[in-house]
Amino acid sequence: MHISELDTPALLIDLDIMERNLQRAARYAAEHNLRLRPHTKTHKIPELARRQIKLGAVGVTVAKTTEAEVMLAAEPPDILVAYPVVGRRKVERLIEVARRVPVTVSLDNETAARSISEAAAEAGLRVQTLAEMDVGLGRVGVAPGELPALGRLIAALPGLELKGIAFYAGHIKKLDEKGFEQIEQLAETVERAVADFRSAGLPVEVVSGGSTPTLYQSHRIPAMNEIRPGTYIFNDRNCVACGCATWRDCAASILVTVVSTARGNRMIVDGGSKTFFSDGLATGADPYFGRLIEAPEARFVKMNEEHGYVDLEDAAARFHVGDRVRIIPNHICVAVNLHEKVYGVRDGQVVEEWTVAGRGKLQ
Repeated sequence: MHISELDTPALLIDLDIMERNLQRAARYAAEHNLRLRPHTKTHKIPELARRQIKLGAVGVTVAKTTEAEVMLAAEPPDILVAYPVVGRRKVERLIEVARRVPVTVSLDNETAARSISEAAAEAGLRVQTLAEMDVGLGRVGVAPGELPALGRLIAALPGLELKGIAFYAGHIKKLDEKGFEQIEQLAETVERAVADFRSAGLPVEVVSGGSTPTLYQSHRIPAMNEIRPGTYIFNDRNCVACGCATWRDCAASILVTVVSTARGNRMIVDGGSKTFFSDGLATGADPYFGRLIEAPEARFVKMNEEHGYVDLEDAAARFHVGDRVRIIPNHICVAVNLHEKVYGVRDGQVVEEWTVAGRGKLQ
C-alpha cells in the first residue's frame, strides 16, 4: 500500500532512517564498551524493542510497571524500571514481571525500597536495584553526597540486590559551549560518586545514565558504563534543535491532510494537539510545533484539538484542500502515545504496521 492510501493523520516511520539510527547507536556503544539499554518510552512497541535487542542491547528501560508488562513480549534479557515504583498495586505488578524476567529498579528513597524488598522477599525473589542520584535536573535522585547512605540502606534489605548507580542528565538540552561544560561537570560528578560508592564498600557493577541529547558524547563520561537513550530511534525536532541529530536522522513524521485554505496565507491541517501534543521546543528556540517536510519555511504556529494552523507567508510552496504534507513533530515520544498504529515506510510504500502496545500505559 502506498502512503497516499492511508487515512490521516497517520504516524509514519522511514525504515531506512530508523535502521540507520539503531545501527549507529549499537556501533557506538560497542566501540566505547558501553551497555546499551534503550528506553522504550519513545516507540512503545515490542517489535521495535526486539530489533534493539538483536543489535546488542543488554535489555530495555521503561518508566512504568504497565510498560514493563507490555515489553515482556519483546523477550528482553532484563528490564530496568527507571521510575519510582510506589504503591501496592505497582509493586505487585513489578513482582509478577520479575517472576518472568530479571528486573532492575532505580531507587531514591527508603519507602519505595522497603515496599519492594518486602514483596520480593515474600515471593522468594531478588530484585536488582540501582541507587539514583540527581545530577542537575532536580527531579528524582538524592544529592551525590547522600548516595552512599542510600546505597547502604538498599544493600541491607532482603530481596534486593544492589548493582550500582543510576542518574539522568536531562538538564543537558543543547550541545553548545554550555552543554559541553555541563558534560564535563557531569563526568566529574559521576566519577566522584563512583569513588564514594566504592569507598563505602558498595558495588558499582552498573553505572547507568545517558540520554539522546548526550548519546554520542557518552565517552566523555568515563565512569559511566550503561546508557539509556530513547528518542534516538526516531529523533525529532527537539533533537535537531539540541544538535544531536540532523533532519536526515528524523525517521518519524505525521502525515496530515489540508482541510482548509480559506484564510489566505494560512492553511489548516487535520492534526492538532490530539495528534502532535502541544510541547514546545525544549531549547526554547522558537514557538512552533513541527517542521513541514514539503515546505520547511512554513511555520506550524498553533493547534486546537483537531486543527493545525500552518502559516505559509514565508513558504515558496502553496497547497490546496486535499493535499497531504508530512510534519516532523517537536517531541515524538508523546506523539507516539497519541496514536494507535504506526506505519513503517520504505520508498513511499507501507511495508510494516505496528500497534502501539504501550500506548496509555500510565500506571
